[in-house]
Amino acid sequence: MTPPERPTPERLTISGPEDILGFIPHSLGYWPANSLVAMTMQGKRLGATLRVDLPRFDSRSGLRRFARTVRDYLEADQDADGSLLVLFSDEGWTEGPDAGPGAVSAGEPVEGTLAWLLVELEVELELSGRPVRDAWYVGEAFWRNAYCFDPSCCPFPGRSLDDIRDSRLNAEMVFRGSSVGEDPSAAAVCPPTAAHADAAVLESEQRWAKELAALRGSRSQFAKVLDVWGCVLAAEAGWLLPAGLAGYLRASLRIPHWRDAVLVMCAAGRQAADQGAEDFGIFEPDGDLPVVSPPLGGLPAAVPAEGAAGPVPGYGDVLLGMAPGSPRWDGMRSLEVILRQLGAAGGGEACAATLTGRGWIEWCRGRGSFAHALLDQALAVHPGYRLAELLSELISRGTLCGWAGRRDAAWQKFETDAA
Repeated sequence: MTPPERPTPERLTISGPEDILGFIPHSLGYWPANSLVAMTMQGKRLGATLRVDLPRFDSRSGLRRFARTVRDYLEADQDADGSLLVLFSDEGWTEGPDAGPGAVSAGEPVEGTLAWLLVELEVELELSGRPVRDAWYVGEAFWRNAYCFDPSCCPFPGRSLDDIRDSRLNAEMVFRGSSVGEDPSAAAVCPPTAAHADAAVLESEQRWAKELAALRGSRSQFAKVLDVWGCVLAAEAGWLLPAGLAGYLRASLRIPHWRDAVLVMCAAGRQAADQGAEDFGIFEPDGDLPVVSPPLGGLPAAVPAEGAAGPVPGYGDVLLGMAPGSPRWDGMRSLEVILRQLGAAGGGEACAATLTGRGWIEWCRGRGSFAHALLDQALAVHPGYRLAELLSELISRGTLCGWAGRRDAAWQKFETDAA
């Protein structure tokens, strides 16, 4: 779902099921396991992509509730007129040494199988005006169409996964620089260790933290912190932060309302960050305390703040993706890169802030699995980190970021059309 600021979106053409199945791991960023992936269709064009863990097959009523939840998610794409389903599971592919087709390829659903789930999904999506146009099962080594029972064209166990990996669309996406990584839920939590920490950055952080603590209520210091962040975010990609500057940025993230302001500024602009801080009443009289900042060297000046075209959104609306209409995805991507670099310098509260910020960005993109993994890491690095706890609770409830639920606002790597 492409944000308006991308004037020349990358468009891909899908010509067959191998391309659809090959698109999914690139869209998600990893090859899903034990998952349902549902995609909306708008005519011949792919819309939103949803991945959820497969439910336990305990009862038909439980499957029905699950199907209704999926339906509710897909209804966020109000322009959708159809859907595609892919069930990633090893169930039913083999049943002993003389295995036949089993539940996956049987003509009638067998209770306690993926086929029953498919039936419930068909019913709910038909009622919602997004009927299932096609569906596939994908196992560890094979894939097959869920509706083809003719052994002459759909022999058991199915077609090799190599058909997907060798598809034209997969090759094109790899050529464009897209890659498929590890399932974030299976990735080990690896917070920075003392052996890999950057001692110079951490020493700088502690020094700056002492100075900034006395200025956390200063309006002038708040403005200076955002000025410094603006300069860093405007720098060329790949620029390595000096230790003094990295320590300053890490220390600034340890003050919650400054951290929140950085997130809001990147998504909604400087005016939203400034106005939200005023609305929260966080400022105290500056008195005679001077502001502090690190040397910026040859960094470019921050981009001047733009006036808001409409009402200035509040912090809560921005952090939940309710406003503005479309976020500044480029700014959020730049922030993500900086947060990675700052987080790699060491652990503690500052590291938790970087992981939480990255988790929030992934949640805004609609990539809940990545967001959840990053938030888990934040809580492992700094147990009880409040923003990570709040975002984890939102994700656990199945709450979608507002931008992720709107095609005109949502983040998307590629635009896709069916042939």
